[in-house]
Amino acid sequence: MSSIHPDQAEALGLVGKRGPGAERDPETIDGTITDDPTRRVPLVLGNRDFHSVTETICGWVENKTPNWWFPAFAVSNVLAIVGTVMILFLIVTGVGVWGLNNPVSWGWAIVNFVWWVGIGHAGTLISAILCLLKQNWRTSINRFAEAMTIFAVICAGTFPGIHVGRVWFAWFLFPIPNYNWIWPNFRSPLLWDVFAVGTYFTVSLLFWYMGMIPDLATLRDRAIARFNQKVTFGPMWAPHPLPAFVKKLTTVSIPANKIASYFYGVLALGWRFSSRHWWNYEKAYILLAGVATPLVLSVHSVVSFDFAVSIIPGWHTTIFPPYFVAGAIFSGFAMVLTLLIPARALYPGMKDFVTARTIENMCKIITLTGSMVGFAYIMEFFIAWYGANPYEAEAFMIRAFGPYWWAYWIMMFCNVLSPQVFWFKWCRTNIVFIFIISIVVNIGMWFERFVIVTTLSADFVTSSWGYYAPTWVDILTFVGSLGIFMTLFLLFCRFLPMLAISEVKNVMPQADPHHPMYHKDGHHNGDHHHASDRSEGGH
Repeated sequence: MSSIHPDQAEALGLVGKRGPGAERDPETIDGTITDDPTRRVPLVLGNRDFHSVTETICGWVENKTPNWWFPAFAVSNVLAIVGTVMILFLIVTGVGVWGLNNPVSWGWAIVNFVWWVGIGHAGTLISAILCLLKQNWRTSINRFAEAMTIFAVICAGTFPGIHVGRVWFAWFLFPIPNYNWIWPNFRSPLLWDVFAVGTYFTVSLLFWYMGMIPDLATLRDRAIARFNQKVTFGPMWAPHPLPAFVKKLTTVSIPANKIASYFYGVLALGWRFSSRHWWNYEKAYILLAGVATPLVLSVHSVVSFDFAVSIIPGWHTTIFPPYFVAGAIFSGFAMVLTLLIPARALYPGMKDFVTARTIENMCKIITLTGSMVGFAYIMEFFIAWYGANPYEAEAFMIRAFGPYWWAYWIMMFCNVLSPQVFWFKWCRTNIVFIFIISIVVNIGMWFERFVIVTTLSADFVTSSWGYYAPTWVDILTFVGSLGIFMTLFLLFCRFLPMLAISEVKNVMPQADPHHPMYHKDGHHNGDHHHASDRSEGGH
């Protein structure tokens, strides 16, 4: 009987490693790319066992900080500080420091808000909907996507608070009565945003944190095992050996494992890997997936109402909710690829979990949602013509050929044309090319929101038309939000498990109770014969 599970044997065969000196097959990449539906490709490579999975994923947190992490974190921190300073400058000075004018009373703030909320959509889709649809390939990317969702919504949440003008009245957005009995306007879509985004953030945070509890308990137990070990920092800057007393004075020992055991112990909430804990965990996970699934549709639909419930030509259209949802998933998956591909290359062993097939599946979803967005762009022009409304038709003609024509055609190229390259197999299996396209899509989705907002520049009366241009405060505030996002993401990569250990193990061949590793005693029962048949005879 073969000791290799059919999943692993299939990968070895597809990748061209049947012989010890065989070369890698460029068609199957890492052994997970095949067009044959009868061949089952593995989700975890490297012929790993459960122990190696735990060691690899926990090692990213426990091992020495990679050399590239510190400069990346420093740059992100600088950008985050710049963004914070710009927000404080705005509060002290007023929104006049932005490029807002009449009639363009909304500018980059609302553009950035919608863009960040859209980026956070992929986390819920991957974690909730793909979980309910039993798509096992999501297990290697769901933690990434969930973390990205949390950080993107945090960045998005800063803009509604600061774009209201008088920041100290931002609490009026919440349904809190005051002593003058002034209630918020419940007919305002800005108030709807508070409920929608607040609910989305709460459920996403619960989903992300609850999924990490077993992994946090694993890190806690491993830190306890090294409880008395200290991490020592010496004078690495010295150009020559130092005297013993100087070296002693400049050497610092930190009880890092003791700190880690308390830190992860508090976050693990007393998790003990008991069957009852697992039963409650699985039940709660499915319930949260069911609760989060409607949010994929509702959150960005409500955000689209910021524009759709108005009477402004180019905004007052019923296509906005589905159009915004498709665009949000589109940009969210692109951002996941933008973050995942560098991490996959930088962290040792991650390529065994984030396979070429996983990335190819994400490219296919980007192609689908990009086609939906392109269809929405075309339908907007069709409805403007079919509705015989001269103001609506003129609004779209100004978008395409007016003063912001350059933004419109950048949007069309990035969002409609660039994803279509993934119809070709080479394009969706070349990692560098995929990374470039993911950045192009992110740029295009930002320009989409910019094109929508600049519709305000052409008012009903031509004498009131204007041209909106951002100021340096607008630009640095947006750059600062990118810095805040990357700072949070780098902290997540350094101190929290990036992959769901238990979920990765569940899709491995060893999770099958009929796996040969459970029948090493040579006893051949019916189940054992079944496993043997699958190992020897294929599928």
